[in-house]
Parts: sequence; structure tokens; C-alpha cells
Amino acid sequence: MKMPPMSASSLRRILFVEDDPDIQVVATMALESLGGFTVLACGSGTEALSRFDEFAPELVLLDVMMPGMDGRATLAALRRLPSGGVPVVFMTARVQAHEIADYRQMGAVDVIAKPFDPMTLAATVQAIWRSLHP
Repeated sequence: MKMPPMSASSLRRILFVEDDPDIQVVATMALESLGGFTVLACGSGTEALSRFDEFAPELVLLDVMMPGMDGRATLAALRRLPSGGVPVVFMTARVQAHEIADYRQMGAVDVIAKPFDPMTLAATVQAIWRSLHP
């Protein structure tokens, strides 16, 4: 199932920040093969920050619970970068209503629940992107 052809406002480059190597591989494969996205997977917030400008992502998928610099701290640090205003979507198992409200208050545009379905992940990300660029 390939995504439709991309338009001028189509999403192409995703920075994916996830400390679990298995989730990194599954999500990256799903996003690249089913969504046609270019994905840079980083294993930590620190790595994501160091590679952010070079990769120039259009969207960030960000794990909330990571050792060291967690998703909240990573998002705060991204927002301090001159080019750090890109949309951020949290990916987390913590999806109670109050938690989602907290993520949105921090500046996340949406939340994808873990475990996610690899077969629908690319379409979910594309739908989030389209909601931001109607």
C-alpha cells in the first residue's frame, strides 16, 4: 500500500527519536516502505539534537520515556533551536486523557499510542500532517 503522490506541502523527512532498537527498526521500515518517507532514526534526545539541523526534518516523532533526556526535555531543547519549530508528535504508551493534554500543552501537535500498528503508522502520520496543512 503506497501513499499517494506527494504535493508541494507533502511530508517527506521525519526525525524519529526512540531508544528501543526494535521499535526503531519496525517503525522506520513501516514509514519508509509504506509511506515513502525519508527517516532518520535517533536513539536518544541528545543524538536527535545533534543531527537535527543537518537532517532538517519536517516532522519529529518523539518517544516520551527515554533514559537520560526524555521526550519532554528533548521537545523543550528542540524548541530552543532556531529551526526547532517543526511539528512534534509524541509516540507513547502513556495515553490517558490528562497525559495527552499535558503533551499538547508542551507543544506536541498529536500523540500516537504504543503499541502502534506498523501497517497503519505511515497513514496515521500522513493524516496528522494533512490536518496541519489542509
